[in-house]
Amino acid sequence: MNRTLRIGTRGSVLALAQTGTVADALERAGAKVEIVTVSTAGDRSAKPIPELGVGVFTSALRDALADDEVDVAIHSYKDLPTAPDPRLVLAAVPLREDPRDALVARDGLTLGELPPGSTVGTGSPRRAAQLEALGLGLAIVGLRGNVDTRIRKVTSGELDAVVLAQAGLARIGRLEVVTEVLDPIQMLPAPAQGALAVECRVDDMDVEHLLRSTVDDEYTRAAVGAERAMLAALEAGCSAPVGALGEVVEDLEGEGDGVDRVVHRLSRRGVAAAGTGTAIDLVRASATGELDQGERLGRALAAELLELGAGVLSGPE
Repeated sequence: MNRTLRIGTRGSVLALAQTGTVADALERAGAKVEIVTVSTAGDRSAKPIPELGVGVFTSALRDALADDEVDVAIHSYKDLPTAPDPRLVLAAVPLREDPRDALVARDGLTLGELPPGSTVGTGSPRRAAQLEALGLGLAIVGLRGNVDTRIRKVTSGELDAVVLAQAGLARIGRLEVVTEVLDPIQMLPAPAQGALAVECRVDDMDVEHLLRSTVDDEYTRAAVGAERAMLAALEAGCSAPVGALGEVVEDLEGEGDGVDRVVHRLSRRGVAAAGTGTAIDLVRASATGELDQGERLGRALAAELLELGAGVLSGPE
């Protein structure tokens, strides 16, 4: 490819770090790249994300891509609306970072060591709902701002702890602040957390082929596809209190000749809020299926959660 690829991204430290990993891979493959920053509605507002609506961090990037202002757009996959954009194609889903949530707490404390009444900051209804369900007596406080701003809320003493994505901290080199990586049994991450979505125009087949062959990871695509399918089936939107985690696991399968062979299957867990007002509970479901059946598995898991009473709740901010 002779032309320089213009890669569109948000201008935050985290977004630029994420984009840099893709740009580096493309350059190693011999492509010429240029990084173009695009301001989004989410960057320009301090309002809680649910008030701003779905796609606040992605719509401007997608428009710039469709309008030929950039050739590639890189998103945090969890920020994308579940409805596809007919102008664009998901060309690649790179290898996923650690999808788990991380606690950053004063005095090196873990979640279980925080005294009742401790203030824990999060801007995520999903995290808030799961923290409340743990029954630790924590005071959940709404939070916006970049990673450094949120960490300073703890170091300054304004909050006792904040919950952030482990992947984001890893990408900007701040893992030293983590006091506990939260087990998914305690807190399932957001669907597609830790994954990137790399889009190009639907008719730009050369770029699509380059991205797919250079940075796409088939196992990440399968796992995240199942998570997103569950989210879409629940009609939950990217900031609703829904958690999901798909993982590719090894299994043994017999051939009928007494010899087992290793196969890869997709393991899938989901959690969603149920109830109204203050009577909010969590419902959970899990399933395992074939690697190429991720979307079907995600939809089936959503149906099970709905049968258990899952509801789309706004949750605390």
